[in-house]
Amino acid sequence: MSSSFGTLFRVSTFGESHGVGVGAVVDGCPPKLELSEVDIQVQLDRRRPGQSDLTTPRQEADLVTILSGIENGLTLGTPIGLLVRNRDQHPDDYGELDAVPRPSHADYTYQVKYGVRASSGGGRSSARETIGRVAAGAIAEKVLRERWGVEIVAWVSSVGEVEAAAIDTNRVTRAQIDANPVRCPDAAAAEQMTALVRAVREAKDSVGGVVSCVCRNVPAGWGEPVFDKLEAKLAQAMLSLPATKGFEIGSGFAGTRLRGSLHNDPFVRKGNRLGTLTNHAGGVLGGISSGEPLLFRVAFKPVATIGQSQQTVDFAGNPVALAAKGRHDPCVVPRAVPIVEAMAALVLLDLALRQQARSG
Repeated sequence: MSSSFGTLFRVSTFGESHGVGVGAVVDGCPPKLELSEVDIQVQLDRRRPGQSDLTTPRQEADLVTILSGIENGLTLGTPIGLLVRNRDQHPDDYGELDAVPRPSHADYTYQVKYGVRASSGGGRSSARETIGRVAAGAIAEKVLRERWGVEIVAWVSSVGEVEAAAIDTNRVTRAQIDANPVRCPDAAAAEQMTALVRAVREAKDSVGGVVSCVCRNVPAGWGEPVFDKLEAKLAQAMLSLPATKGFEIGSGFAGTRLRGSLHNDPFVRKGNRLGTLTNHAGGVLGGISSGEPLLFRVAFKPVATIGQSQQTVDFAGNPVALAAKGRHDPCVVPRAVPIVEAMAALVLLDLALRQQARSG
């Protein structure tokens, strides 16, 4: 199983959704960084379940413990062990699923691949695995912010057919994002999204959406062509998240409708550097950061676990009516916001350290 990500800043996650706990081991963190659980807990609190009636009712404080790699409040340059214990497990909710692969879940494919699987809550395929990513991402983000002034802000730009209006990506803040439970900075759209999620929850159904992200103050020069291009690593990172079904950067698929004369980003002088007048490229040229803001979007499918009865079959092929008893989010995108930010931070810091190693 591939549970590690990164080259110089390398993160390995561990744990199952209804096991003792989940977490990560971070290798390659620079030494002498001031770090405590408080730095990490901020993002875990934004990700945790039970934040509002729009999320799963599972109650987890998701308190992180640093096991290693820190002394007297400073990183040692050695592996940092991070642990979050599971407190509100209900494995009995999944008892009848031993013989039934849930529709659109990974039960069937895990069973086929390994010949065994975690029968409660999806195990490693559960979104609870992302706790380790968020904890590690919080560390990466602190390094990026303190060394390069990088800012990473993600938000919900659509839920179902409800689209948020365009926002000022140069100024949007996390405080604005967190002002409502759906994490959309467009107040009017947020109200519609909230109503939609509540209606879907009442119907025992689910709905998908899109998370957009901007990374500001990223220096020009980050990215490793040809196979480790910046946008390629971002795509890998985002599509490794549970429930993701699409990734686009800059103008994305909409850009295919433009002529080159409209899509090109002319260069202009911006202070002591070159920049671009527009940013259809999304901050990346040739797989390398251009110095313009990174702009990308991630599509999340409707949550596969729903309370409605579904006609399916068991592993033997016998017809079964299945209604899930487990607790789940009717829409995953509000809680996905800090997860997207975390994965962006992991990509950027790893590429930053690789560029730093090259330039000395």
